Amino acid sequence: MDVLENRIPPVVVAALFGVLMWLAAYHLPGALALPIEWRVGLALTVLLVGAFICLAGVASFRQASTTVNPLQPETASALVSSGIYRYTRNPMYLGFATVLLAWSILLGSPVSVLGVLGFVLFMNRFQISPEERALANLFGNDFEQYCRTVRRWL
Repeated sequence: MDVLENRIPPVVVAALFGVLMWLAAYHLPGALALPIEWRVGLALTVLLVGAFICLAGVASFRQASTTVNPLQPETASALVSSGIYRYTRNPMYLGFATVLLAWSILLGSPVSVLGVLGFVLFMNRFQISPEERALANLFGNDFEQYCRTVRRWL
């Protein structure tokens, strides 16, 4: 399964899990009893939080003049630990997971939340672990110290 490491852009992974969540919500029974207006309002709020988290991560990378390409972590030119990276090592992926949570709320299907969990597990195994190996090779003790002080997700 190492063939999947750093091969699929995270936004594509998120979109695929979004489709799986929709299929699960469509084909499996069970729905939240919240009125659609409430679901839309709550989903929009969560969506905006997720978008903010993603954009804050991109902004921190741009400010540090390092790559935002998740498929080539070995090309990073700086270890970013400021901005939102003081709170999470993976704000862009956290933002995608939050957007998927918003999608789950809108779908109104409790089973669709499993898609968020699936996304997190996939990202941990096939994206974040290889990235962290590359960053450890590039930045050594600085990266190890950063990992000790800042959580992977939250």
